[in-house]
Amino acid sequence: MIISASRRTDIPAFYATWLMNRVRAGYCIVPNPFNARQVTFVSLRPEEVDAIVFWTRNPQPLLPALDELDARGYRYYFQFTILDNPRQLDAHTPPVAAAVATFQRLADRVGPARVIWRYDPIVLSSITDVDFHRERYARIAAQLRGYTARSVISFVDVYRKAARRLQTLAAQGVTFPDQPPEMMPGFAGLVRSLVDTAVQNDMELVSCAEEIDLTGYGVQPGKCVDAELLARLFGLQLAVRKDPGQRPACGCVVSRDIGMYDSCLFGCQYCYATSSFTRAAANYAAHDPAAPSLRKLTRDE
Repeated sequence: MIISASRRTDIPAFYATWLMNRVRAGYCIVPNPFNARQVTFVSLRPEEVDAIVFWTRNPQPLLPALDELDARGYRYYFQFTILDNPRQLDAHTPPVAAAVATFQRLADRVGPARVIWRYDPIVLSSITDVDFHRERYARIAAQLRGYTARSVISFVDVYRKAARRLQTLAAQGVTFPDQPPEMMPGFAGLVRSLVDTAVQNDMELVSCAEEIDLTGYGVQPGKCVDAELLARLFGLQLAVRKDPGQRPACGCVVSRDIGMYDSCLFGCQYCYATSSFTRAAANYAAHDPAAPSLRKLTRDE
């Protein structure tokens, strides 16, 4: 079993203490995100966990626990997002300089092959146009050279819950194109620039659940939960299938997500996993690091 921690929230950034308490207990309880009365027991015993995939914008709170994870026999790698968007889009993410320093420290600790740089999703707007992303990607890539072997990109898919938030940014003068990214002037040049920059910095560039065909530019579809990567990193030979619960364009294999929606505090305007920043703050405030579930369960559950 592969554990995802997590597509739904940033466990390393906000719930590292809870995670380590659950690791020591050997299990956690995960409510069904669409039916709160239905909960699932998930074993976290090392002998039952093939690997853990961490998604994060700030793994710093988890770094002190890596020695314990290693001693207990866990295998893991990180999907580490570093963008440099304006605060109108990414309200509370770590400053890029701090994020890069943490990335470098993590890569020194676990090895560059186990820390994947995500420059995604790419949001094209009046304040983040193709030139913005070309320059930011090149600047960050130069600082991460030698600290990662893979970079992941995608262009934002605006879900309904995020669309409402993005519309409110119009009052701040932030506008978004009506046409899809691939129809925008400069799109092809941007992708070619990202590919060239990745190559110059010794990185493989892949896409994440991207419906736009980027293979003609040299960008192959990637897998965030990647059995082939686990085989290379740890010698694991897993009989796993593509995850049917993910989008058709997603290449990930089956995993068990132990996170919950509406619990991340980074406040990214385009986030699909947070429908309400107020609810996310309330869930975080009610969170008990000693509880078996990330979300506080009611008596009826």
